[in-house]
Amino acid sequence: MTPAPSPPLVVGIGGTIGGVSSTERALRIALDAAAEQGFATQMFGGADMARLPLYDPRAHTRTEDEQAFVAAVRRASAVIIASPGYHGSISGVVKNALDLLEETAKDARPYLADMPVGLIATAYGWQATGSTIAALRSIVHALRGWPTPFAAAINTQVTKFDDQGGASDPAVLEQLRLIGRQVARFAPLATA
Repeated sequence: MTPAPSPPLVVGIGGTIGGVSSTERALRIALDAAAEQGFATQMFGGADMARLPLYDPRAHTRTEDEQAFVAAVRRASAVIIASPGYHGSISGVVKNALDLLEETAKDARPYLADMPVGLIATAYGWQATGSTIAALRSIVHALRGWPTPFAAAINTQVTKFDDQGGASDPAVLEQLRLIGRQVARFAPLATA
């Protein structure tokens, strides 16, 4: 008897250093929506990204944490990236994790090639959400990925998240679920 194939994987990348953040909570909601569509999920939050050393392209070896991160992205059918808006752009820990994808440059499927990528930006105010989404879209294009049609820009001054996976604004909750559903819907296209 042939074993059942494992479900396709959606990798979540995002958060901040120093505890569970609004960004991580938003990312978890989107990943849960992808899981409801039958996908396995794996999240690399702030604590995970804090263990990644600054990316050095000349390094000949990688830490176990770096290897695990790159291996997960290699297995992924889709990715969701969530970043806080820091000074009008993405955070350093998210950028450092994405820089590590240079390790896949010579793979048959390099970087995020042909993968649907959902995007989430959180900021304490509206100004940084738009520029952070724009920066994420630009980076995903540079990594040959396909940003999904919808991206969530969340003003954390207005919307609050709770420990049970909820948000104070039902519209934000639905936006995050839409991102999870979109990456799930488009993921089969990436494996064709």
